[in-house]
Amino acid sequence: MVSLFLQEPPVDVGREDAAREAAEELSKPAYGQAGESIVSRAIGKVLDWIFEFLNSLTGQSPDGRLGVGLLVGLIALVVVVVLWRAGALRTTRGTKTPTVFGTERPRTAAEYRAQAEAEATEGDYASAVRSRFRACVSELTERTVLDERAGRTAYEAVADAGRVVPALRDPLQPAALVFTEVVYGNRPGTPERYATVVAADDAARHVSTRALVRE
Repeated sequence: MVSLFLQEPPVDVGREDAAREAAEELSKPAYGQAGESIVSRAIGKVLDWIFEFLNSLTGQSPDGRLGVGLLVGLIALVVVVVLWRAGALRTTRGTKTPTVFGTERPRTAAEYRAQAEAEATEGDYASAVRSRFRACVSELTERTVLDERAGRTAYEAVADAGRVVPALRDPLQPAALVFTEVVYGNRPGTPERYATVVAADDAARHVSTRALVRE
């Protein structure tokens, strides 16, 4: 394969041609699915570096083959980094089951709630999201909407609570998504995501359970 590559005629790759080829490659739909903002940042920073690097090779490579090889390699590197950051290349092998409480002994809803508020005040919204959703599930357990079952995931908590009190489905579903993404999906905690979980906790505290729907 190496000998065939060396027998190819010389290729002269200029700055404009390299820019066009790189932009066309990185603008394919497969890369766009990885996240528009990530791709945009990657293209903006890396392509500038590629262009400068290729320009520095002018006069050093007699036929441009070295420039083509470097361009392809750099594009492949950008693609791998973009997809990795977006989670497309990450496997679930060996990952933990996304349970609400993990292996720790659950505390009271009030304790989790106080911890979440302290974490949010310190700007640690990822931890605040985790603690506040645990407060929400603990609240539902204390109010007998949920039974005390170990190993329950956030989505299972939504499904179980929604069967008992249907009004809880709408506020709990987005909170479960936020909890799973932040705690187990390496998504950043933000004030907005924390507010989503706070809304679910408030719903758990104030929803009427006078007529529980039991199967």
